[in-house]
Amino acid sequence: MIAITDIPPTEVQDNLNLLKADLDSKIPFKKLDKNLLIATWNIRAFGNLTRKWDSDDEDSPKRDLHSVLCIAEIISRFDVIAIQEVKDNIRALRDTLKVLGKNWSFILTDVNKGKVGNGERMAYLFDTRRVHLSGLAGELVVPEEWEDNIGKHALSKQFVRSPYAVSFQSNKHTFILVTLHILYGKSPQSRIEELRGIAKWLYSWADSINAYHQDFIALGDFNIDERGDLLEETFLSEGLYIPPQLQNENVTRSIFDTTKFYDQIAWFNSQGNGPKLSMEFINGGNYDFVPYALANRDLTKQSLSWLISDHYPLWAEFKV
Repeated sequence: MIAITDIPPTEVQDNLNLLKADLDSKIPFKKLDKNLLIATWNIRAFGNLTRKWDSDDEDSPKRDLHSVLCIAEIISRFDVIAIQEVKDNIRALRDTLKVLGKNWSFILTDVNKGKVGNGERMAYLFDTRRVHLSGLAGELVVPEEWEDNIGKHALSKQFVRSPYAVSFQSNKHTFILVTLHILYGKSPQSRIEELRGIAKWLYSWADSINAYHQDFIALGDFNIDERGDLLEETFLSEGLYIPPQLQNENVTRSIFDTTKFYDQIAWFNSQGNGPKLSMEFINGGNYDFVPYALANRDLTKQSLSWLISDHYPLWAEFKV
């Protein structure tokens, strides 16, 4: 059986070299004690894989070893990345970590069972040379007293994929990341109550931890359909801030539809005594892997979405 640690065929290595060169030109380099690169990526059905360099039409799953090499190369450009849609079977995740090497580690949730949970986990992968865990890991629990403010039926569904909070330290700076994968539901209106409840909870927690000089960043797949729609307004209703660089129309989220605004990296930027990020934001964007990842195979976007993803990774660079 072929292993991810085997030497890849020449055509696979040539494709990886093209991907690396494109990443070098588009993602900031890691600079010791100067910057911090935080990212989020919904990797479609990130679970099992086929142990071939190039999967065939009859293979299931479609994701193969070449795909994992591409995914790992993209992830390696960041210091810490939140990943959504990690499945019950984590073979692809484990192979990704093998490619990343001994300096990388991870922490993840248990599986969300049930039809709506879709057998998903959420995970953080991080470069231990730049970032390490600082002690906190937990999932969102909304107090029952808030039910009247966020809708009577919101609590019955929002915990299927509970937001996952983990604290990290870079140099001497502590920050808390909360990753989300909002339930898509049958319509945009079905997401409003959950988004409202989560926004309220995020503000309450960010406001309390701000006294301890810890930064708080929310990131993940919020399933916001379009810029400026009611879903975005609801998510930002408690003061969450999305920097202009990540609101740019050229910073697309979906490989299929440039208008979608699903994925976000956001924080509170209060002008008064409320929570405010102490790290200086430098820049941010997405990474469009479509022209280079697996480019030697002449794939449709639909096929590419099962091998790599249907979402682009989103990143933000901070000064530390």
